[in-house]
Amino acid sequence: MTNAEQDDQEAFRSTPPDTGRDAAVAAPRDWGRTLLESPIGPLLLAATRKGLVQVLFHADEPTADRALTRLEQRFGGPPLAEIPHLATATTEFTAYFAGDVRAFTVPLDWDLSSGFSARVLHALAESVPYGSVVGYQDLADRVGEPGAARAGGAAMGSNPLPVIVPCHRVVASDGGIGGFGGGLETKRLLLALEGVLPAPLF
Repeated sequence: MTNAEQDDQEAFRSTPPDTGRDAAVAAPRDWGRTLLESPIGPLLLAATRKGLVQVLFHADEPTADRALTRLEQRFGGPPLAEIPHLATATTEFTAYFAGDVRAFTVPLDWDLSSGFSARVLHALAESVPYGSVVGYQDLADRVGEPGAARAGGAAMGSNPLPVIVPCHRVVASDGGIGGFGGGLETKRLLLALEGVLPAPLF
């Protein structure tokens, strides 16, 4: 495993998504959340009126509670019952897992990423479509930082919008599957769904 791949996994396990500016001085914002059961386990989806702001893998009750506490602090209050982008995201995720959607159209709110990480994640979202993959080094080259492959791995690990911002499509330079903060089994399932890997037999 390369340093970039290790950073991908370690950043996901140890660091919440980059909250950017100080949450204490941010103006309160409307936001909402929903829980979606999926073939890769429960997903917590959170959105503001601007767009989908977070997708959280393996959202069992303790994990979801921790994430919701951070979001309440970030946005200055509890979630609302209705945020329109959540319905769009739920519909599109359901269709994606059924093999009926290859590109998401739900608007994104990039508030939970900033700086170099945001640049890398934007490049990933814009240039690595469904059914394709990219290496950590190639992704660093695309943002004009050829020496930043390891930092790119950390950016993958802090991605607040996995699947839609497809960090599962970032693979090792030696052709291996590489690391993945959401777990290698999740990565294999997503790549199999997109036709990059054979579907698992069991």
